[in-house]
Amino acid sequence: MVMLKTLAGRPWIWSWLAAAAAFALIIALTQGRGAGELAYAALSFGAFAAIVGLGQMLVITLGPGNVDLSIPAVMTLAGTLSLKAMGSDPGTAALGLLIAIGVGLGAGMANFALIYLLRLPPIIATLAASLIYQSLAIWSNRGLRIKPPAGLADFATGRTFGLPNVALVALVLSIAVWVVLERTVFGRWLLASGQNLRAARLAGVPVEMVRATTYLSVTVFAAVAGYFLASFSGGAALNMGQEYLLTSIAVVVIGGTSIAGGFSNVPGVWGASLFMFLVVSMLNSYGFGAGVRMVLTGLIIIGIVIAASTRRLRA
Repeated sequence: MVMLKTLAGRPWIWSWLAAAAAFALIIALTQGRGAGELAYAALSFGAFAAIVGLGQMLVITLGPGNVDLSIPAVMTLAGTLSLKAMGSDPGTAALGLLIAIGVGLGAGMANFALIYLLRLPPIIATLAASLIYQSLAIWSNRGLRIKPPAGLADFATGRTFGLPNVALVALVLSIAVWVVLERTVFGRWLLASGQNLRAARLAGVPVEMVRATTYLSVTVFAAVAGYFLASFSGGAALNMGQEYLLTSIAVVVIGGTSIAGGFSNVPGVWGASLFMFLVVSMLNSYGFGAGVRMVLTGLIIIGIVIAASTRRLRA
């Protein structure tokens, strides 16, 4: 009984329960067929939402008004430039990853420069910057769809110990983020800044350094997700990051991270990412067309985010 009460008090448990309920409902609809394939697909596609969600989580932890809307454009630009540099040549996977990370760092620095130097609200700064990144991706793409090197494609779509490799990559990144938040000085600085920015500054926390590092982190995570997504899907598409704009925010809030700032929840991001994929799969099971699925998925996301936000604000 005590254990149940303890689990109920963990914000992340609700996203996992929602994912489990969605999984059970889909299995019931399909009469138990394809449970293993569904779980594997949820881990594969949920991994990309988890990666971008981890970065968005760090930004949202900074407090109200902090959100990065450039994630889709950074994903597209990183995927496009990294694949273009690799040119399908074997042995260039490391080069492509470095280029993707470089794109993420450059975008993060540009975003924070707009926020810090021009005093623009983060929403406006990152949205404006995303238009530039998307334009650069269009200019560099020129309608071509370059395939990733065979070895990288095999890794991105392959599995290790029965688990998708992209899920293992996301898991490693999740553990790294959890360690930083729970076991390092920077993690304490980030949480303190999100709880009370002025008090943190008076306490000697290098607030601007924390903010800059956070905005660099979210774009690096987006760039890494774009690199692996392009490799997973056989090439970079100009709309490949589009669905991750609202999803990156939804998985953070649904996962239990406070929109008021000062609190992060890594396990919850994973549960919410799996839930989001399973919702789409459930709609597919009902046979809805692509347009209807997009509308219903959007309504579900908005409803859950509003409900979660209202509950936490009242608390």
